[in-house]
Amino acid sequence: MTANIQKIRNLSTAVNHSFETRCLLHHYRFLHHGPDTMEELLDRHVVKKEKSLDDENELLNRQRLTSSRREALSLYRDVIRATRFFMWANPQGNLWRDVLRENVRKEFEEARFERDPEVITRLLIGGRDALQAALDKLAEKQKQEIEKQRGNSNTP
Repeated sequence: MTANIQKIRNLSTAVNHSFETRCLLHHYRFLHHGPDTMEELLDRHVVKKEKSLDDENELLNRQRLTSSRREALSLYRDVIRATRFFMWANPQGNLWRDVLRENVRKEFEEARFERDPEVITRLLIGGRDALQAALDKLAEKQKQEIEKQRGNSNTP
């Protein structure tokens, strides 16, 4: 009889242990049937802040600054490319290319932390105009030099 009771206890313990394991696995599965990503979890459980006009204005300013940043980088690259054409030396013996690059870098660094969109736009437009004017003057001078050389070569 005692042996039978011992068998029943062992069987009961095994069944109980098996049931607990199933319950834990079942509970474990429920935990992982939740949101797939961290964003979903946060969206579900975090209180959402209402968007105000200030947030929308800040978003618009960021977008403007991002596009202005792209335009500024584009202008900077264009100016650096244009300085390749200035290969003669100034009276101090420095190449104009290097002098121009130093000045451009200095001006862009001075305006680096400007946040006012109107000022940024004015600087970008002024920079584009100055670049175009410099390239136009350079092209005109090169035409004059070519004409001058043609005139000298035609005269024996």
